[in-house]
Amino acid sequence: MHKFGSLLLAVLLLGLGGCEPPASNTQNASESPNVALTADSQTIEWRLATSWPKNFTGLGMAPERFANLVDEMSNGRLKITVYGAGELMPAFAVFDGVSQGKVQMAHAASFYWKGKAPAAQFFSSIPFGMTAQEMNGWLHYGGGMALWEEVYRPFGIIPLAGGNTGMQMGGWFNKPINTIGDFKGLKIRMPGLGGEVLKRVGAVPVNMAGREIYNALQTGSIDAAEWVGPVNDLAFGLHKVAKFYYYPGWHEPGSNMEFLINKAAFESLPADLKAIVKVAARAINQDMLDEYTSRNVLALEILIRDEGVVLKAFPPVVLSELERISSQVIEEQANKDPLMRTVHDAYRTYERGVRQFHKISEDAYSQHRQR
Repeated sequence: MHKFGSLLLAVLLLGLGGCEPPASNTQNASESPNVALTADSQTIEWRLATSWPKNFTGLGMAPERFANLVDEMSNGRLKITVYGAGELMPAFAVFDGVSQGKVQMAHAASFYWKGKAPAAQFFSSIPFGMTAQEMNGWLHYGGGMALWEEVYRPFGIIPLAGGNTGMQMGGWFNKPINTIGDFKGLKIRMPGLGGEVLKRVGAVPVNMAGREIYNALQTGSIDAAEWVGPVNDLAFGLHKVAKFYYYPGWHEPGSNMEFLINKAAFESLPADLKAIVKVAARAINQDMLDEYTSRNVLALEILIRDEGVVLKAFPPVVLSELERISSQVIEEQANKDPLMRTVHDAYRTYERGVRQFHKISEDAYSQHRQR
């Protein structure tokens, strides 16, 4: 794990070590021990359930690397066993699993919990929203984390940023999308606000775990699907059951993942282990983005060169209409929930500022890069 050394040192210098004083510890999120443990008196064992296939590139490996980092940094005092989707509980049950103390941690994406906490969607990705680096800036230096903690507080859950896939792809389709009308009647796997937007243009959004997408496309129970991007889509073989691969991923321009921690379990840790959990999560948050940036390049080459995938861009007129509808959908949902309105307004304020800066920095450079 030496590759994380410099990153961990940088994170430590951010002042994450200023945690709460030591408290009693626990091996089960639902237990409340009467005696505080000394720093080296016992190995603490936690369970972490994920919404991803076990050891899946990027999404699935992030919690594995997190557990390894925590083990190494704590000298074996805090051991976290990672379970893939379906091993302990279904992919979409992990939020309740952490909240109810069935497991101490989970790794997932916050837009899955829109039915429980509508504001949670802003902490993953929203259509035409912020990119990965913009999200990191908002969460860690723009007040986003404090709002995220507020949203999850009623559930007894502490959130930590747990990685980012970066800009995703627009999805797999078995027919071309030339106009906004081509979405009408289309059964498409797309969660979160993106699915709500497509519903407005006549599509039928379906929410399903990633491991179910291939069979659904193969059997025709869905007509199209978005998953993540080239490396994960290639691993699932989606190119074998769909013809056209669209970009950009307007619905998830910077998909932030999350570590969910049972509050009682976290507060029972001694101060140094709390710091280790936070620092390890911060390291993995950056590591996932680094991995996707590198591996997606090679995977896309394979899909186009070796698998004959037809890469297509959504027409500008389609993107413009989707963006217009996205603004309406998000505004309407924010008006229905006071906390979502608060998060929405804070998100948009930060987003306006960072976009103005990026127009004269990142965007300007990309537009003129010729090679």
